[in-house]
Amino acid sequence: METFLLMAPPTTQGGKGGTGSMIIGFLPIILIFLIFYFLVLRPQTKRAKDLQRSIAALKQGDRIVTTGGLFGTVVSDKDEGSVFVIKIAENVKVEVAKTAIAGVVKKSKEG
Repeated sequence: METFLLMAPPTTQGGKGGTGSMIIGFLPIILIFLIFYFLVLRPQTKRAKDLQRSIAALKQGDRIVTTGGLFGTVVSDKDEGSVFVIKIAENVKVEVAKTAIAGVVKKSKEG
């Protein structure tokens, strides 16, 4: 039965790796990080910034969805915009923290 051993390829500098081989060794790790950045991190931060902008621009009459899945219409804001009062049904108003808003479903038709 034959046994195969994984060995490093021979180098041309008397057994020592030069700067070029060190860069080539790190190249796959650098490429994986770049792919991860452009496919995952960058779009996620863009979505988060867009959500923050839309939450900062909320006004009365905007329709929102919370992280809990409740849909409602913004009635007013309290505590300088850190808490919103939303109407989820007739005669049912709920206070929701600004951080609990998952997205803006529809902007109001006013200005």
